[in-house]
Amino acid sequence: MKKNFLRNTVFLSIVAVALIVLPALLIKVRVINAYWARIFTLGGVYAILALSVNVVCGITGQLSLGQAGFAAIGAYAVIFLTQKAGLPLFVSVIFAGFIAAFFGFLIGFPVLKLEGDYLAIVTLAFGEIIKVVLLNQKELTGGPNGMQFLSFFTSNLKLGPFAAWVSITGTLVLVVVLLQNFLRSTYGRAIMAVREDEIAANSNGISVFRYKMIGFIIAAFIGGIGGALYAPLVGFVKPDFADFNHSVNYLIYVVLGGMGSTTGSILAAYLLTVIQEYLRFLGNFRQLFYPLILIFVMLFRPQGLLGTKEFSFVKVLEKSFSFLKGKKKEAVQ
Repeated sequence: MKKNFLRNTVFLSIVAVALIVLPALLIKVRVINAYWARIFTLGGVYAILALSVNVVCGITGQLSLGQAGFAAIGAYAVIFLTQKAGLPLFVSVIFAGFIAAFFGFLIGFPVLKLEGDYLAIVTLAFGEIIKVVLLNQKELTGGPNGMQFLSFFTSNLKLGPFAAWVSITGTLVLVVVLLQNFLRSTYGRAIMAVREDEIAANSNGISVFRYKMIGFIIAAFIGGIGGALYAPLVGFVKPDFADFNHSVNYLIYVVLGGMGSTTGSILAAYLLTVIQEYLRFLGNFRQLFYPLILIFVMLFRPQGLLGTKEFSFVKVLEKSFSFLKGKKKEAVQ
């Protein structure tokens, strides 16, 4: 068992490094131009935000439509912490995540006793409240015009795309690693037990409200991190970033990838981001793409691309080796 653990850890570490380094080298030598590098990197930001929704909807089992509000809090927080407090960007991103988590605690404590549609309506209202506050605090947030944020990602045309890809994709990998380890812990298993059956979980001594809160706060933290990375990548943030339409878009990533599937949410986020950009020549008609794809998914694969399963590089490698061994035996015979 220890041997398998070490093998899996080493192999997955190599895969993670390759996913970061190889595209970064292609960006560095201009095989991937700055335009598409930005699109792929934006896909990484949306993947983090999709993970935020997946934690609260797919893993915790609560329907939340306010994750864009947490992302907006993280985006504005990183601007204030970097430009006005003078903190380094990576420190500001972490603090922005904790600020979003604090707001997650504030909103979660009174409303998580609600379920289903009622919880969705309350969290949607929370996102709209954040949007209205940002719109009206013109001296602090710039009002409807938003706030500009010049960072190394946007100011340096040569190294900016390279640095953005490494930083954001590295953060995505780190979030996935930490999240998967958390889900395998007793806390993660308790949260999934609450998702499956609250009555059974409560009868076994699991505090339903406590673990709902933990899942909700973690989702808010990840959403804040995603918003904090969006601001330096794009270069500006507007109050519309908290609009419920963005929350719906993040939910679409999760529904398409599969509720509860981490790798499915990431895959869907990258696919939809790239395809939407590729269809830009259609103009406003490309907005029909999301509803059409949702209709087809609900009709032919309602569980999403991966369902509740996870894509495993280790299993793919094992199947490849077993297939090659089988071919060698046939050749010998």
